[in-house]
Amino acid sequence: MNGALNGVKVLDLSRVLAGPFCTMMLADMGADVIKVEMPGKGDDSRAFPPYVNDESVYFMNMNRNKRGITLNLKSEQGKEVFRKLVKEVDILIENYRPGTMEKMGLGYEELKKLNPKLVYGCVSGFGHTGPYSKRAGYDIVGQGMSGLMSVTGWADGPATRCGAPMSDVMGGISLCAGVLGALHYATTTGIGQKVDIALVDTLVASMQNINMIYLATGRLPQRIGNRYESSYPYDTFPCKDGTDVVIGCANDKFFYILCDFMGKPELKEDPRFAKNADRVKNHELLRPIVMEWTLSQDSNTVVDLLLSKGVPTCPIYNIEQVTQDPQIAGAREMFIEREYPNVGNLKVTNTHIKMSETKPCFRTPSPLLGQHNHEVFSQVLGMSEAEIAAMAENHVI
Repeated sequence: MNGALNGVKVLDLSRVLAGPFCTMMLADMGADVIKVEMPGKGDDSRAFPPYVNDESVYFMNMNRNKRGITLNLKSEQGKEVFRKLVKEVDILIENYRPGTMEKMGLGYEELKKLNPKLVYGCVSGFGHTGPYSKRAGYDIVGQGMSGLMSVTGWADGPATRCGAPMSDVMGGISLCAGVLGALHYATTTGIGQKVDIALVDTLVASMQNINMIYLATGRLPQRIGNRYESSYPYDTFPCKDGTDVVIGCANDKFFYILCDFMGKPELKEDPRFAKNADRVKNHELLRPIVMEWTLSQDSNTVVDLLLSKGVPTCPIYNIEQVTQDPQIAGAREMFIEREYPNVGNLKVTNTHIKMSETKPCFRTPSPLLGQHNHEVFSQVLGMSEAEIAAMAENHVI
């Protein structure tokens, strides 16, 4: 299968989510990703629910298209084998706490001596510099210290974690972008580099307009439910059938169309609502007017009417509805069924990257622990059967 990253070799030491999400994207695009795990244990996420036949589907979906080996990096022989692998790859990905690789003698400064073109990608809670760099950091820490939780939820409720692990996912995507930029530079100059991503930083960067409210005006953004700070009506509204819908009138044109459907064309000329800035300022007055209309209609009617004139709107789906939607699950193929060892056929989330010439795709299921030890050590490093057997006997692999 022709992939955009065919020929690119990646050594993946990462575990759980942020790092594996990055290497999953690289693998989906054709890179040869070799996942390195601790013998006898493996990636922590192998023990994360949900399970099918005692296999973690959390792990399975994140580690497709990768070859899996085991290697004990606490042993001197394991470190020596690892150094040999580093010489053979283009990219290395790790998400250990900063300083861990250096303690093992395997930090970037040491590894670049072995492979000057190496792109060394790392993702951690707070990055590899600064007074917090040695702190542990999971997704909820990223959400908490980025300010995201402070603006998520309702005004009279507590700070709320976003339902999905956004700092991990965005950290993985950011790392993928960073290492591909560094790979291009290494390809053209022969010089590798370290790409350092912090979970907190990725969410701080994502808070763009929220940050600017404070930086430009001094006003501290607060929790405002589903309303948007910069446009209105850009919110969720209840309908007659008890279902909420999203209405996103991010400009005057869309608001004027909404006015016509509501039977209130006079609002277009009302100085409180005529322009977006006026509507944002007077959102508390405008919301009940919109709600009066939505509460008189079924949710499907509201969505169909607004979509007929191009106004951004939608129902609020649960996950079951997402998996059955003709656009998301059908045309965009965001869910695919594939066969996994010990599990059988399983529907999983597909890649979100669509490319016209080099289509990212599902090629192989996630590896069993140490599944490709013989293949990688013999083919990549040229080790003999006896050498591989000796490593197994000495608990190196």
